[in-house]
Amino acid sequence: MPAIEVKHLNKTFRIPHEKRTTIFEALTGVFKPPTYETFHALKDINFTVEDEEALGIIGVNGSGKSTLLKIIANILPPTGGNVNINKKITPFLELGVGFQPDLTAAENIKIYATIMGMQRREINDKLDDIIEFAGLEKFRDTKLKNFSSGMQVRLAFSTAIQTDPEILLMDEVLAVGDMEFQQKCLDTLSQYRKEGVTIVFVSHDLGAVRRFCDRTLLLNKGEQVVLGDTGEVIDRYVYGGGKEASSPDNTVSENESEPSEIEETIEDKASRWGDRIVEITDVEFYDKFGNRGSRFNSLDPMTIRIFYHAHKKVSDPVFGISLYSEKRENLFGTNTELKNVELYTIEGKGHVDLMIEKIPMIAGRFLLTVAVHTRDQKPYDWHDKQYFFDVIPTCRNVGLFEVPCKWKI
Repeated sequence: MPAIEVKHLNKTFRIPHEKRTTIFEALTGVFKPPTYETFHALKDINFTVEDEEALGIIGVNGSGKSTLLKIIANILPPTGGNVNINKKITPFLELGVGFQPDLTAAENIKIYATIMGMQRREINDKLDDIIEFAGLEKFRDTKLKNFSSGMQVRLAFSTAIQTDPEILLMDEVLAVGDMEFQQKCLDTLSQYRKEGVTIVFVSHDLGAVRRFCDRTLLLNKGEQVVLGDTGEVIDRYVYGGGKEASSPDNTVSENESEPSEIEETIEDKASRWGDRIVEITDVEFYDKFGNRGSRFNSLDPMTIRIFYHAHKKVSDPVFGISLYSEKRENLFGTNTELKNVELYTIEGKGHVDLMIEKIPMIAGRFLLTVAVHTRDQKPYDWHDKQYFFDVIPTCRNVGLFEVPCKWKI
């Protein structure tokens, strides 16, 4: 029997167009019924979570992820459909609900643990462990109002994990605290997985979703887009934007003889220069599926396509690129001459491709300079930092680049 069954689930909210806050407004409004706008937060959601399975839920902000989790936790009632829960649920949703700012950390732990369903003796036995896990030993008897928001969330998370869950609902809780505390959270989640706890995990951290979840559900504007293998669903999210996949006809670039026009910003002399005997007319990025886009998974392949128009026959042109961080730090550069690629002569319209086997950057936005010049560096056309693409993290490592390595004990 599945741990969780969700069938034809719908949730709508009524949003009033006007707010009546005074007695006068209430009396005069008797003859004018209030008007509402209906917002469909979830539309016909269907899935099951098997016993001991970890299910990820991803999607852009406003797609209905947290609403779905609150309905499963029985915090919100559904408008239609039903949810069947066959085990004890522990929700990690609104961490810190019930905290009292004028009470100490130890006193708040006792209140919050009671809300989470722990018995008094169990709370007393685990009190020291909770405070130690949160790294707040020195603040045991400090009033909560003197805590930072991060310390409060750490205290709430440390209390919540002391329960013995059978089904764990988690909503972005791995984003709390500093790097050391986040690693503690990840270790705890790994332990739950080994113990066979069923997990429903909502997160924007695609690396964590990929690491922990067997299957993943993708939501978009309250609708169920796809449910399946985590890697495939993340690819669908990153490269499809949470929408239905484009047909093959829609994934092909514009005809190379008619590339799209370059934005007017590159007409700025500070960002574009050269005699334009050979003119760069467009730059496009392609993912591993051959689709044009600007978002890529870290470590996935990518192709940079540079369209050109040679207004007369040109011998031995050199095409090159440079990559920059968002802070405009130069990260990498190469060109066809350095790679011993000879173009001999070009004339008319065409394109050259730079194929990157694995995107080494872990995450962030990266700027691209493209250029075509003579072998003695005389520029035909130079577009300085006029293009960009985003890299989505798919690993738990930190920093700017993924360095291939392994530990040996």
